[in-house]
Amino acid sequence: MSLHNIRLEVMQTIEKRVDSFLEQYLIPADQIWQPTDFLPDSQGENFFEEVKKIRGEAQELGYDFWVVLVGDTITEEALPTYESWLMDVEGVDQHARNGWSKWVRHWTAEENRHGDVLNKYLYLSGRVNMKEIEVTTQHMIADGFDIGTGRDPYKNFVYTSFQELATNISHKRVGQLAKKKGNPMLAKMCNIIAGDEMRHHLAYREFVKIIFDYDPSEMMIAFADMMKRKIVMPAQFVRESGDHIGSAFENFSNAAQRLGVYTTFDYINILDRLNQYWEIDKIRELNDKGEKARDYLVRLPERLKRISERMSTPQDPHIFKWVEANGVL
Repeated sequence: MSLHNIRLEVMQTIEKRVDSFLEQYLIPADQIWQPTDFLPDSQGENFFEEVKKIRGEAQELGYDFWVVLVGDTITEEALPTYESWLMDVEGVDQHARNGWSKWVRHWTAEENRHGDVLNKYLYLSGRVNMKEIEVTTQHMIADGFDIGTGRDPYKNFVYTSFQELATNISHKRVGQLAKKKGNPMLAKMCNIIAGDEMRHHLAYREFVKIIFDYDPSEMMIAFADMMKRKIVMPAQFVRESGDHIGSAFENFSNAAQRLGVYTTFDYINILDRLNQYWEIDKIRELNDKGEKARDYLVRLPERLKRISERMSTPQDPHIFKWVEANGVL
């Protein structure tokens, strides 16, 4: 049987359990939180007073903080790209109303709320240039992105397992910083988004774990291949108006490093956690390529730690079009 057919068979096997995954890892729309649970009620008598409070609390947050929050928001708002990407994975039939397409649609629906609530908060805060953010978001969706997975479900699920945990860490740390600066509403908002991301991470890592049971060698090879390419966040392709694709990512990443929101050590720690959860050191019946892939993955965290210890982060903030300096550098 060809590798393509084996992948399809594995996907079809997991698909039979999709309804249980939906029940375990996602929350129905009439039960989960919505952006209006956190934002001022535009129909309420105290709307303008509540907006004024948001704008006042926003003054306490520094420049790098706003850069990271904007970057996180733009990443969340590029959901049309992510849905179209996952709908194209082998084994997903976007014309079906059940199975994998059902998972993708329900996952997308949950994720959609993140960009919605963060975008509205940014607008009300008065601290950012919304026109520039909107241009960047449109570019992000129009440009699309290539994360090196192709249509391979094994590689795609490695990516989502990794990326969902990375966004969990980033949102959680932004929430902690907001709380420390006296902004409890934004802190709660970021923490509950982080909770969503953790649920999604748990689902995708479970998909990979099941694939290891059915097709261990090819799953191991796919995992190693993704780590050799390096897991790139969607924000790697972000750009400001008038710039080329990806031109803003390095400066955005440096701001996240300076704040400690998402660092190189977090990247390494995620890899470590996935290695341990999938118990790759205990998997048996691997072919020669699978064994070599496993050896690479087991050694990779220590190798990355040695490399990261020699790296340094620029301390001078880049001035983004999204956020004006206003003396808060």
